[in-house]
Amino acid sequence: MARKSGVLMHISSIPGPYGIGTFGDGARRFIDFLADMDFSVWQVLPFHPVNMSNSPYESESAFAGNPLFIDPEELVRDGLISREDERSCVYDGSPYTADYAFAARTRDRVLRKAYENAGADVLSKVKEFADSHEWVRSYALYKALKNAEGELPWYEWRQELIDYNSASEYADEHETGYIEFVQYEFFRQWERIKSYAASRNIKILGDMPIYVSFDSADVWSNKELFMLDPDTGRASEVAGVPPDYFSTDGQLWGNPLYNWEAMEADGFRWWKNRIREELNIYDSLRIDHFRGLASYWAVDADSETAKNGRWKTGPGMKLFNAVKDVIDGHEIIAEDLGVFGDDVVKLLEDTGFPGIRVIQFGFDPSSDSTHLPHNYPKNSVACIGTHDNNTLLGMLWEASPDERQFALDYCGFDGGNWGDGGFNSPSCRRIIETVWRSSSDTAIIAFQDMCGFGSDARMNTPGVAEGNWLFRTTDGTIGSVDKEYFKKINRIFRRG
Repeated sequence: MARKSGVLMHISSIPGPYGIGTFGDGARRFIDFLADMDFSVWQVLPFHPVNMSNSPYESESAFAGNPLFIDPEELVRDGLISREDERSCVYDGSPYTADYAFAARTRDRVLRKAYENAGADVLSKVKEFADSHEWVRSYALYKALKNAEGELPWYEWRQELIDYNSASEYADEHETGYIEFVQYEFFRQWERIKSYAASRNIKILGDMPIYVSFDSADVWSNKELFMLDPDTGRASEVAGVPPDYFSTDGQLWGNPLYNWEAMEADGFRWWKNRIREELNIYDSLRIDHFRGLASYWAVDADSETAKNGRWKTGPGMKLFNAVKDVIDGHEIIAEDLGVFGDDVVKLLEDTGFPGIRVIQFGFDPSSDSTHLPHNYPKNSVACIGTHDNNTLLGMLWEASPDERQFALDYCGFDGGNWGDGGFNSPSCRRIIETVWRSSSDTAIIAFQDMCGFGSDARMNTPGVAEGNWLFRTTDGTIGSVDKEYFKKINRIFRRG
């Protein structure tokens, strides 16, 4: 496999006038930005609708797209809304922070107008789209009923609606039609962006959360595939991870656990559909929390932390043998971070998927960490940081003196100005170059680290509910990145 490099930047962070990034001209300019530096990968976070904390890893659907990414300007170009409608979506707040609430209000308003203006030709394409993707109608039904029930979770709906098989007669057909139209428009706009990326030789690396939300169309319409109490309909055990680098109490995610026995009985059909849909959206796919497919941490549902869980056996190679034909040559990347054992190592070997190495995890002066670049295998993805990490500069400032000195020594930085940030940060550049020269086939840098930003620009702090997923940038900031520097290191280290 050829050596390559890429940049992590979620759609929500892309510049634009609408309070959040969209599938519009800002995305095309970002693709040009990557291509001009000889990057070949654009890594994004999950595209699914976000939860109340704006997390794309806790969604009401493992299949649906986030309507906030639909670009109003594109709707004008397609003749679906007026220029006046588009102007009502323009945001006058900070361009450096995503405003999900504003985007949700304005996008829903103009999308409803677009639906009313859609002609017979568009509506026939919407029907064709819904007919060819079996998740669309169950999601539209779930979403329409949830709207009618005052946004309550499905397990608090009227009794006659909790049963998926009998709920369809209670849905408003106009509302389900609108939701199907929104999903059609989402995927239509994204296909244009993906095609443009392909024209500039940029591959899209997507991200698939391992778990789904309890309050989701997936659980509501497939209860038998999840570990739910048959009497109460609630989970007795939920997902999480034990104490690790990110949290001394572990992370209590609260997602329902899969009924792997039931999933195996039908040939992992739900997973086949899910991975097939993801690989229609992306060129390659990162499976978040891959270790949970070897063994997973189960926590009592009434626990306050994830400390006192227990390991249970996952599906392992049974799942990947079942989905082999669906993967069909696409690159799959295993996010194998965190606490893991021999079963995870073996599953990684058996699948042949590249794992992930994060240099920020390697700066323990007392150990020879697998996250130090001299230990990176060729079949791996080397990251400056993930969406859960601090920025590179923020890490240096917040590290202990011993860890910081080891990091600087390891990467060959001997100046006194290690704390200088910005686009030409000398300490950040030494660390970036250390990752770039590693043996890993792929190297990834978050956009914030290209800019030398501090910890106030980090995307997410695990275990902290508020203040995450808000980072945005501007065209001016993107234009200030030293493109010649990144083009140079891509060339020198044969990643161009």
